[in-house]
Amino acid sequence: MSDEPVAERRNFYGRVHGKTLRASQKTYLAEDLAGLSLTGVTREDNPARAVMDLSARLGARPLWLEVGFGGGEHLVHMAARYPEIGIVGCEPFVNGIAMLLGKIRAAGVSNLKIHPGDVRDLFDVCADQSFGKAFLNYPDPWPKARHHRRRFVTPGYLAALHRVLQPGAEFRVATDIPDYVRQTLEEVPRAGFVLLDQGGVPWADWISTRYEQKALREGRVPHYLTFRRV
Repeated sequence: MSDEPVAERRNFYGRVHGKTLRASQKTYLAEDLAGLSLTGVTREDNPARAVMDLSARLGARPLWLEVGFGGGEHLVHMAARYPEIGIVGCEPFVNGIAMLLGKIRAAGVSNLKIHPGDVRDLFDVCADQSFGKAFLNYPDPWPKARHHRRRFVTPGYLAALHRVLQPGAEFRVATDIPDYVRQTLEEVPRAGFVLLDQGGVPWADWISTRYEQKALREGRVPHYLTFRRV
């Protein structure tokens, strides 16, 4: 009988597949994903949830984290702007992963890794204080009240994020949903973060994403919130 701990069952509610992939996107997934993916993250690959040396996999660089990178615009932009940083992006949506891989080819960046799955599995194998900065850009709003517990800005996710961030680490949240702003301002400070800014002006190194452009076209106002881990 194995002595390895058995992982509890987790529900996952987000999309994994979308529209049919283009031929080029299928090529990116077949040729590039394996080399950029973090192995040993999923519960099937790592049932014991041993701590992973993420920094070593990114050339001993300081690490940043993006939760849900969408189409990858921000992730690739930050990797190109900060080549001295190693960035880990988490995203379960296959179509978004395929879009990211195309952008990585075009930009030629090499200082990032992908976890193509649930960020909670990555948290399981991260050492305490692994990351110096984290980004949550236009997360799924789960607009129905009964689904608000599925949002990232809830105690379970935030406690895990707090553990893997370094003291003083910055946590940025961008959203166009007023109720998401409300919940973020309520829950994130309770999880051990202090609010630094909640203005309507984006960060100096921000790049507008496809989700932000859609929000602007539809008349929604972006919010940019900055917290610090204490």
